[in-house]
Amino acid sequence: MIAMIVLSVMVTIFAFWVLGVHKRLLNARKRIKTAFSQIDVQFKRRYALIPNLVEIAQGYMKHEREVLETIITALNEAVAANSMAAAHPLVGIAVQHLAASEDRLTVTLGRMFAIAEACPELQANVSMQRLTEELNDAENKIAFARQAYNDSVLQYNQDMLHFPGPAIANMFGFHAAELMQASTLDLSLLQAVTVA
Repeated sequence: MIAMIVLSVMVTIFAFWVLGVHKRLLNARKRIKTAFSQIDVQFKRRYALIPNLVEIAQGYMKHEREVLETIITALNEAVAANSMAAAHPLVGIAVQHLAASEDRLTVTLGRMFAIAEACPELQANVSMQRLTEELNDAENKIAFARQAYNDSVLQYNQDMLHFPGPAIANMFGFHAAELMQASTLDLSLLQAVTVA
């Protein structure tokens, strides 16, 4: 009889322990989704600025139409990748695809700003200056939000690695989350248009 009581207590303690770890993993996964939503907000802000930049630049860069069209194509790819990643921020391939799309968009924007350096009228355009400042601000906020997301992912992945995390993760279908790699590109290209 005492053995049954002890066994029942041990099973109950184990069940609460498993539920506690499960809840910790659920909360960590929720923090990742919340952190990604902040990245999503900043990406959408960035995406809204880019067509305005292209529209202003078109008036000054008529001979560079291909570069401007490439920006719009890269923007559309990034918007689609962001939508997929926002719907599934714990799916590694969606996050990787978003990071790659963002890299392509950054490259194309860098080309536009490099060409814009040779156009003093465009550099002097007040709207272009304002949009460039807003874009730089968005880039800084994206970097901050990306760091918060990556911190959440690291904590979640660590929780899954510590005993009994792996067993509970497998039991309940948790999978490791993917870090959002910062662009390896030179983001200083986005700051090419400056006001002296």
